[in-house]
Amino acid sequence: MVFTLAELDWQPWLAPLDEAALTPRHHAGLVDAARAKSPYFRLLARDPDTLGARTRADKDIFYNPEAGLPRAERELAAAAASRRNGCIYCASVHARFASHFARRRDDVQRLLDEGVQADLGPRWNAIVDAAVALTDTPHGLTAGHIASLRQQGLDARAVADLLHAAAFFNWANRLMLSLGSAAYSQGLEGGRATVR
Repeated sequence: MVFTLAELDWQPWLAPLDEAALTPRHHAGLVDAARAKSPYFRLLARDPDTLGARTRADKDIFYNPEAGLPRAERELAAAAASRRNGCIYCASVHARFASHFARRRDDVQRLLDEGVQADLGPRWNAIVDAAVALTDTPHGLTAGHIASLRQQGLDARAVADLLHAAAFFNWANRLMLSLGSAAYSQGLEGGRATVR
């Protein structure tokens, strides 16, 4: 399998709820009505209270505009964690967001192609290194990683945003990988990978 910027589908191994069967409580857990189209979120909607907490945390980590790390670099941290964990689906989603917000498509593609050791420049290398260290094991994140981030201009809020993005997607990758897969065919039709 190959990591890609293409939009992928995700196939659950357990049956998600049917969209027509979703109750107001399920919709409250989904937070956004559009998530009812996703088999992943309909599967998680079997526990709507936990899904609601998960989705609100996700939105606060990635969409909160107050200070901290720019959105592109939050997405980079999630893409790096996903690349390290082998979650092709999540890596594609967050790589697309990082590419869009940073306007650095070639660098993001390099991360997907070469892996987390790719040279993306000093600031992005420090972000990827910290995200990967945390992904491997919390004890792997050291004061040296934080010092490197600070040398690249990240303040305490930016560092916190990076760590939240990486930690959240380290957990999310493991959940997604245990509940389904994104295995795609050889051909990409219209820039979209066909998933079986």
